Amino acid sequence: METINASYFKARCLAILDRVRETGERIVILKRGRPVAELWPPSQAESHHPQSELKGTVTIVGDIVGPVVPEEHWDSLAGADDTPDPDSTDGRVDRE
Repeated sequence: METINASYFKARCLAILDRVRETGERIVILKRGRPVAELWPPSQAESHHPQSELKGTVTIVGDIVGPVVPEEHWDSLAGADDTPDPDSTDGRVDRE
């Protein structure tokens, strides 16, 4: 990363901007020997949203809204067909 004085940057601003765009290098601008700004090229995203840079990086394979595993593997449905018959005494508690 190159460092330059603010007075040098002020005198050659347009040429420095062109160089940053072409090379992609970062330049630190100093004022009285202290960094006051960094200059670098903008991102290549078409939008101002950071998520836009991810466009085209995801591949959707299969159904994205359906269950991950088939229903027959769900523990919550195990024994759902084995509900007790309300007319039988199975599952009832005798209170004497």
